[in-house]
Amino acid sequence: MMSTRLLTLLEPHALKRGLPQICAAHLSSLRRQHGNLATAFCQPGSCFNKSDDHKQRIWPPLLAGHNCGRRFFSLTPAGIVNAAPASVQPYLRLMRLDKPIGTWLLYLPCTWSIGLAADPGCLPDLRMLALFGVGALLMRGAGCTINDMWDKDFDVKVSRTATRPIASGEITPFQALVFLGGQLSLALGVLLCLNYYSIALGAASLSLVVTYPLMKRFTYWPQFVLGLTFNWGALLGWSAVKGSCDWSVCLPLYVSGVMWTLIYDTIYAHQDKDDDLKVGVKSTALRFQENTKLWLSGFTGAMLSGLVLAGANADQTLPYYCAVSAVAIHLAHQIYAVDINRPEDCWKKFASNRNLGLLLFLGIVTGNLWKKRNVHQCETQLNSISN
Repeated sequence: MMSTRLLTLLEPHALKRGLPQICAAHLSSLRRQHGNLATAFCQPGSCFNKSDDHKQRIWPPLLAGHNCGRRFFSLTPAGIVNAAPASVQPYLRLMRLDKPIGTWLLYLPCTWSIGLAADPGCLPDLRMLALFGVGALLMRGAGCTINDMWDKDFDVKVSRTATRPIASGEITPFQALVFLGGQLSLALGVLLCLNYYSIALGAASLSLVVTYPLMKRFTYWPQFVLGLTFNWGALLGWSAVKGSCDWSVCLPLYVSGVMWTLIYDTIYAHQDKDDDLKVGVKSTALRFQENTKLWLSGFTGAMLSGLVLAGANADQTLPYYCAVSAVAIHLAHQIYAVDINRPEDCWKKFASNRNLGLLLFLGIVTGNLWKKRNVHQCETQLNSISN
């Protein structure tokens, strides 16, 4: 009877829209006993131990990387987490290793800044790109840990977050605190690889990392504070390469990143607006409501203006402005097509912003390589005039 009830409750639609707290607690118990849900559901005698067709149809998210007790390795983020030892998995989920979109959105503004700071005709500094990639992974994990520590009492009341490791009891607050210390220590090691200016600049962002999760208790603009936090790399990337910030480039790039975050995280917040109303937290989704698309259009205009100004001050070339045009088209499609009342569509549009960020980075790199061609043409013209 319990198995039949769980099957009804855990169908994908119900899992996304109405997972009861009692069910979340039972899932946590299954995770502790068997390592993860997929292994538990595949135990002999379980009503979940059905045919492969049944598992493929009903349980694709939960059975990723498993085949009824036999693990097989998958290179997807969820597969990597599922392949880890059972005692480690809650910590990997706490730092959202199974959901890398947040790491991408933190990392991409760093790549833009590093790319713009490259010498004309040169590729971005690969060592810096690698360091910032590691730093983004660690700081996103630390930020998620802080968020879940602050929000554990809210998370148990929201279906989408009730199974997070702290809310479900898989990790205690003290264990999370120790884990947070480890992540921040490793992130400090990455920061110390940079110059002194960048070390000070990077350390200054820690206050935003710690306080951002509290903002939704006090203001309808927590997405703005998230933008200030997530786009700090637009300042740090340039200073790491050049030794200090050129504010004529870094500031408009930073503002553009903040506007970008307001766009994608407002779309993301529409997934949880009903639950947010119930638990009493605030968001731009609740602030804008049916005027969301109008607000997002305004943020898009500000973002594109900042990108054009940053490119002009960095002497960018045609490929860069082509990429900015493509970004404009991408954002216009997101805003026009998103259904803010369908959580699945909001997630899809939110996740598509990784491709938008990569597109802009590609435009920065090719635009910088194009500078060498322009310099060569100028030298050829000057030589022909002198002759």
